[in-house]
Amino acid sequence: MKKNGIMHAELMHQIAALGHMETFLIGDAGMPIPKGVPIIDLALCRGIPSFTDVLDAVLAETKVEFYYVAEETAQQNKSLQSHLEQVLPGVPSESMPHSQLKELSRSCKFAIRTGECSSFANVILRAGVTF
Repeated sequence: MKKNGIMHAELMHQIAALGHMETFLIGDAGMPIPKGVPIIDLALCRGIPSFTDVLDAVLAETKVEFYYVAEETAQQNKSLQSHLEQVLPGVPSESMPHSQLKELSRSCKFAIRTGECSSFANVILRAGVTF
């Protein structure tokens, strides 16, 4: 039995199977997941688990080299934008309209749905290498 970190077996499998430059989405409860993209649905109820709790747990297990975020996040969810910058210091990023982020999510290897119910709490992360 796993002792620390992410305990969700399916999520750990998807993280362990990530290759360099593959992308995955961490999204709020309302983010539409494109047909064909596997969903790891962690949403239990409104706000549980939060986007930041899931992001922090995933980042403890994953090397990220780049991330994509909606332009709207900086204005309409400043605390989330600040958290992204805090937990991904020096990691390059690109902001785009939310509609474009949704289109980009079609190419994600998998998507994680959280219980987050705040606006624009979505990020696409690109896997890096640990060597």
